Amino acid sequence: MRATRGSLTAVWAALLLLLLAACTGAPRPAGPTGGPSGGPPPSAGGPPPSGTAPGTRTGPYGAPARIPSAPGLPGWAHSLGFAADGSGFVLLVQCVTDEARPTNGFCRQQVAALDRGARSWALRSTPLPEIPPSRGVSAGLTVLGPGRALIEDGGGEEPERTWFTRDGGRSWRAVDRRTVGTTPLIPAGAVLTTACVAPARATPEECARERLVVISPEDGRRRALARVPALGAHPRPAAVPEPDGSWWVSGTDPLTGRTGLAVSRDAGRSWSPARLTGTAGRPGHGAVVAVGPDAVYAAELGELDAGEPVKNPLRALHRSVDGGRTFTRMWTTGPDAEPRSLLGLPVPGPGGRVRVDAEPRAYASEDGGRTFGATESGSSWVRRTGIGLLREAGDRCVYATTRDGVRWSEFRLACEDPVGGGA
Repeated sequence: MRATRGSLTAVWAALLLLLLAACTGAPRPAGPTGGPSGGPPPSAGGPPPSGTAPGTRTGPYGAPARIPSAPGLPGWAHSLGFAADGSGFVLLVQCVTDEARPTNGFCRQQVAALDRGARSWALRSTPLPEIPPSRGVSAGLTVLGPGRALIEDGGGEEPERTWFTRDGGRSWRAVDRRTVGTTPLIPAGAVLTTACVAPARATPEECARERLVVISPEDGRRRALARVPALGAHPRPAAVPEPDGSWWVSGTDPLTGRTGLAVSRDAGRSWSPARLTGTAGRPGHGAVVAVGPDAVYAAELGELDAGEPVKNPLRALHRSVDGGRTFTRMWTTGPDAEPRSLLGLPVPGPGGRVRVDAEPRAYASEDGGRTFGATESGSSWVRRTGIGLLREAGDRCVYATTRDGVRWSEFRLACEDPVGGGA
């Protein structure tokens, strides 16, 4: 068969590319597993986060995202959250008081947004009304993917109201908070939570049975997850996935009556048990999971059997080196040895490193959680976001984020007037 001019041109172009690669050290074609020459596949971390320097390694356990500081934002900040692309939202509350006429005081509720790749935060419109200082803040914000968020306000004696944005907070529309229909999976950007089934619309304290529901990034509506793990009447889900894409739910193991875990690796389509060996005999408060570069940590929560009572008690820390399929109990909380509490999530690092933020200080381990030593004073709350673990200091002004549990990137928000202004 005679070759055409076009096919000959393609052959010469391919040869030229191979020669250039050999001379310049350019990456070679991917091997069978997706990486160069059959090596590990490249990181699936998506686009570089906001402010990441060119050439910085990104991915699930790469360099931390660089978030711009905005200490001059008005009031104090809460409900900070980020999407995987580095965009984010935060609620702001700025109170004005009048000592001579207290009824003249008010608190203004605002939203600040960080667009993808932006170098600064921007104040955006908000559906939240001004409130009297005596009422207290009841609103919360949930990030649902790039440029998307849900604001929920009210409850108790106040009417429940919910608004959704899909354009970075430039506009908001009211949505119904009730759970409608079902969904077979948890889409990207969604949040996993619970809703009361019986009795209907009961408060958390009065609810006898809850179910897993998904808050959709498409419209901000709640839909029941079609397939759920068997973990008792009060499952406790992680709101967002871990860096490896796994979703975790804790509750009561139906076989033992003790703290149980389940994991989904296919966005909630199916669930597998992940039993913790050596859990406490009496029911606790469930468990929280953090997946690190080379280990998975599950922190068992619940009231302690000995010693002084503490807030946010930590019963035990379990470790897995096979992706969460089997766990080993590493740390058992006693009457004296610290840590005895946990604020949020443990922070896993490489090579057996793990950090536990407790009260009144943090503790670090170099041997997978067998032993701990005290670190700096002070306490921070740690939770998972789309850009990694987020650490929030007690003064609600200083934040830091990490992907690998070792390198942290600090930033500040709303630091000038954290307790409100005067008239």
